[in-house]
Amino acid sequence: MQPTASAAAERPARILIADDNPQGVELLEAYLSGTDYELQTAFDGEETLARVAEWHPDLILLDVMMPKISGFEVCKRLRSDPRTSDIAILMVTALDQNSDIDRAIDVGAEDFLSKPINKAELLLRVQSLLKSRRYTREMDRTLAHIEAVERGTP
Repeated sequence: MQPTASAAAERPARILIADDNPQGVELLEAYLSGTDYELQTAFDGEETLARVAEWHPDLILLDVMMPKISGFEVCKRLRSDPRTSDIAILMVTALDQNSDIDRAIDVGAEDFLSKPINKAELLLRVQSLLKSRRYTREMDRTLAHIEAVERGTP
């Protein structure tokens, strides 16, 4: 069961770092240290899907090239599930061809960041994606409230 919208708004944003390279995970954790974000990690595609199901992150920093299930496939599966379709996904990868970017967007990633990661760029994109997600949720709550009032059941 996902946390309620109000519970999600009261807690720090949750970020799942999914990368099979421990040094890459450590770097992303270091870049995000000192922020108010809660962090968790996963080291392959299967573990990423399990963490999402149990922890309900707000944002996933998702490596493309992972064992067991690729980041592309993880993203595709998350987008196809109504329980996880609204999680913000930032693909983080050494791949930098236009076809890779196109594929990431085709499977549902909101953004794409090529390695080596620039800390300022990462922090700006994380902040932007989380802000967008928060605004979307607020708008959805407002629309649901308006619909309830119109039905006479506030």
